[in-house]
Amino acid sequence: MSNKGIHILFRQSSIRLKCLSLVAATAVFLLFQGCLIRGNGYSFQGISIPPDVNTYYVEQFENQAPSSTPTLPRDLSERLKDKIQTESRLKYNDEEPDIEFTGAITDFRVSAEAPKAGEQIGFNKLTISVQVNFVNNKDEKANWKQQFSFEDFFGANDNLLDVQETLIENINKELVDRIYNRAFTNW
Repeated sequence: MSNKGIHILFRQSSIRLKCLSLVAATAVFLLFQGCLIRGNGYSFQGISIPPDVNTYYVEQFENQAPSSTPTLPRDLSERLKDKIQTESRLKYNDEEPDIEFTGAITDFRVSAEAPKAGEQIGFNKLTISVQVNFVNNKDEKANWKQQFSFEDFFGANDNLLDVQETLIENINKELVDRIYNRAFTNW
């Protein structure tokens, strides 16, 4: 092989190595892009918590929906506590928290939905609504009060008691995600 051939092979290898390095650097950048530390505050993929906010409290939600399951307020409250604990840097504090969540289950309703054209069987829908009060003891302007609602569907021939636990789990997950996003993102 001539010197020119060796030079071309060396150059191609060098270009490949540079491309691989660029791909690796891009992959590392994208991997760590979701978790950034900004000053003393943290940001996880759009989640923004001011640096002076360090603690939270979730009061057990009240049950104002007469037909709901008795454990629903506790289950929803605990799921919100768990999400904040695992997906933020905040520490639980029930004495003097920086932020507080309170609220009530306001609706727990099962409704039958009519079939659509061409369908023989309709379906049922379970809807759960919760009123949430968010208090930021460090910044009054950040306080809010909002109604959240979500539904899940089950077959017209299914017994609610047979599918209720799964439906409530799915709905609670979505409600908690929405509450968390409302509290900690700048959407």
